[in-house]
Amino acid sequence: MREILGRRRRLLFRRNGGRPETLRQALTFAAEWQWPVLPGAAPDPESRSRCSCPDPECAVPGAHPFDPGLLAATTDERMVRWWWTNRPSAPVVLATGGRAPCAVSLPALAAARALHVLDRTGMRLGPVVATPTRWSILVAPYSMEQLGELLYAKDFVPGSLRFHGEGGYLALPPSVTGRGEVRWERAPLPGSAAPWVPDVEAVVDAVVEALTRTGVSAPEM
Repeated sequence: MREILGRRRRLLFRRNGGRPETLRQALTFAAEWQWPVLPGAAPDPESRSRCSCPDPECAVPGAHPFDPGLLAATTDERMVRWWWTNRPSAPVVLATGGRAPCAVSLPALAAARALHVLDRTGMRLGPVVATPTRWSILVAPYSMEQLGELLYAKDFVPGSLRFHGEGGYLALPPSVTGRGEVRWERAPLPGSAAPWVPDVEAVVDAVVEALTRTGVSAPEM
């Protein structure tokens, strides 16, 4: 009887458009790496460029918390399993800050050029999350005061840089949002331990210098 129920559950999962790898990754983030996650608002099934949330002009369709809200993010394995069993196609959203990584993001083209420059300088980077329009470099948790002091000390910071800190969020692979698939540009090394991430100061310094050296203005996207 248990095997029959398991087969029925797998068939229902496929019928609902389920992606078992999404559940597996959500469990890895939460249970193994202790990153608090929650399901995001999925893209509108009739038009992926629109969000399933009530906002008809949603700027990040399918890539943000909605129901439940961001404060529900958890590392509890049972809750994560329940969420993605019932909403198998939901994006995986990371609640940034606290004990979880934060992120620095910039437009995809500028990010690709910046990472090329950083690789040539030998700078060590952790995981990098990519969408068709923006890439996000994961960094160690920081406070708003720390970020404010860092940016104040800069003569110039590209306006297209975005910072995902305490109270923020970021869609993680292998989510699918209204902007397309979320993937790893730089994947975490395999293993059960949470990936290493650099400090935000090192990343911001290096990215700003790389963009300046390549002459990329990093237009807002």
